[in-house]
Amino acid sequence: MTQLRTFIAIDLPQTIQDSIEKESSRLQKILGKQTIRWTAIQNMHLTLKFLGNIPNNHVDFLKQILTQIADSHSAFDLQIGGLGSFPSLKLPRVIWLGVQSSAGLMSVQKNVEEAVTKLGYEKEARAFSPHLTLGRVKQNISQPDLQKIRNALQTFQLGKIDPARVDSIHLYQSELHSEGSIYTKLFSASLR
Repeated sequence: MTQLRTFIAIDLPQTIQDSIEKESSRLQKILGKQTIRWTAIQNMHLTLKFLGNIPNNHVDFLKQILTQIADSHSAFDLQIGGLGSFPSLKLPRVIWLGVQSSAGLMSVQKNVEEAVTKLGYEKEARAFSPHLTLGRVKQNISQPDLQKIRNALQTFQLGKIDPARVDSIHLYQSELHSEGSIYTKLFSASLR
């Protein structure tokens, strides 16, 4: 049976993508591209649930689930701000922009998690931490490069990013390639 690598996410409006790209470019000028694999702005999204490899025939079930969830939630705003890293500032592996945990966002994410768990997907062990991945730190970088990243994350002043209106949720396919991932939107459900 054919498998698809998938996730459920929220897209960002073009105006917000433009603001994030401007801020990311400023940070890239400080840190360069040798030590960090930066996320292409067109690939930036807020992941609600990473599903991994799913059977092709689950796509229709997921479409039904997303439609039901979208029908029971109103559109809401996302506020983006703050810069950080996972797993910690001491050991930065993923550089991210924070997303404020609004009631609308948390409700949609919780409903997505519950619905796909009923379909047999594993429940996420960690609490939902809304963020947008700006880049991934390459492995085996030098201590001075690591310190440079830490210093930049502590001192970088993020410019203003307006709130983003969320009016839909999406099912994506993710294809891994040596140049980076390619995301294909399989389905969208509009919030009421």
